[in-house]
Amino acid sequence: MPLSKLREFLDQNNVKYLVVSHSVAYTAQGVAALAHVKGRELAKTVIVKLDDELAMAVVPASFHVDLVALRGAAQTHTVLLASEAEFRDRFPDCELGSMPPFGNLYGMAVYADETLSHDDEIAFNAGSHRELVRMAWKDFATLVRPKIVTLAAGRAPKKVA
Repeated sequence: MPLSKLREFLDQNNVKYLVVSHSVAYTAQGVAALAHVKGRELAKTVIVKLDDELAMAVVPASFHVDLVALRGAAQTHTVLLASEAEFRDRFPDCELGSMPPFGNLYGMAVYADETLSHDDEIAFNAGSHRELVRMAWKDFATLVRPKIVTLAAGRAPKKVA
């Protein structure tokens, strides 16, 4: 039950949220289409390695992570996209590729694109390819405490040395 850890955390913190069930989708753009959410309004979680430490980069679904911008914001030497093998075991309660952007539940930093903070709500995968959560941005920011940076790009390089 992927949503149970997240739901328990949100309930313990008295946060209002909405769970939206949809047909199975494996891409953020596919989820957005099925859930009738604009791609720029759905947040996707990308797992990255910042100097060998796993972290979450959260951007609107219709964008990629600008690894050069993230390297500067995180003040690291290297930024790489993490492979599934590198992060699979960190999310035992989630289906691969559907991790919610709650790094605090998984022991990792969260970097969120500043455009996400302009909306009243945030929507994101809830740990499965069949559910997403909608909640107030202010509640998300309070619970997760993401570092708000500019990191969304139309196209991002794969490796920064």
